[in-house]
Amino acid sequence: MAASDISPQSGYIQHHLVHLNNTGEKQDVLADFSVINYDSVFWSLLTGIITLYFLYRAARRATPAVPGRFQMAVEVLVEWVEDQAKQIVPSTETRRFAAPLALTVFLWVVAMNVLDLLPVDLLPWLFSTTGLGAEKGDVLYYHRILPTADLNIAMGMSIGVLLLTLYYGVKVKNPFGFIKGLFTTPFTVSGIAIIFLAPFNVLLNLIEYAAKTVSLGMRLFGNMFAGELVFMLIALLGGAWTGFNGANLGLGIGHILAGSAWAIFHILIVLLQAFIFMMLTLVYIGQAHEIE
Repeated sequence: MAASDISPQSGYIQHHLVHLNNTGEKQDVLADFSVINYDSVFWSLLTGIITLYFLYRAARRATPAVPGRFQMAVEVLVEWVEDQAKQIVPSTETRRFAAPLALTVFLWVVAMNVLDLLPVDLLPWLFSTTGLGAEKGDVLYYHRILPTADLNIAMGMSIGVLLLTLYYGVKVKNPFGFIKGLFTTPFTVSGIAIIFLAPFNVLLNLIEYAAKTVSLGMRLFGNMFAGELVFMLIALLGGAWTGFNGANLGLGIGHILAGSAWAIFHILIVLLQAFIFMMLTLVYIGQAHEIE
């Protein structure tokens, strides 16, 4: 399709879906390890640093005396996550790592997701006024602010959870017990039947690990990507303004009402997706402690 065949609305959305990367073009295949999305890396690292600093400040300012509002809020959050971990992860030793990890993951995903509440065209406008993103070929002409709407970030976090699950599976059951479990479950039999069912058991276990990893990453990515698209469609209502008349006033009012309503609803999505990712992280670590 020629560039002239693309409507301004489609061009607007396609432009906002291209990452600032080392190729300067939109990634055209699902997995391309030669492409580095600099914007996703920058914003995910920045929100991660802010999250760690928030937790660091909370720990430094903690006092046994009468706590302030900030300390009380953090303590409530810590106790809530600790309660969730106690119900899911059976090992006290593992919970010493899993509970702080879950808290960090929750706050980090919230921090990344919250970036979607910024106006869609705020950064492009700032980059355009500074000359960094005014024309194609400029440094920041392409830039996406939402890391969790990048499949690379969501799947990278999901793979990290998979590696933790495998680590605790080997640690709890020892290497021999872990490998034995791959060959003997879920179809637990005795005698010579073990030999015939072993390949099916291994295949089913590998499929289970893969399905957990893909679903964990895709759930976060899909919801945030869809929310990002809705914000872009709402932005098009305001972008259709051409002057003071009935139609344009209707579009302008619709833009404000729809944008406000979706932003309020999206706050729930931001928190819900962070909660789901945190809980599934705990669930998968807890399942690694199951003894066949």
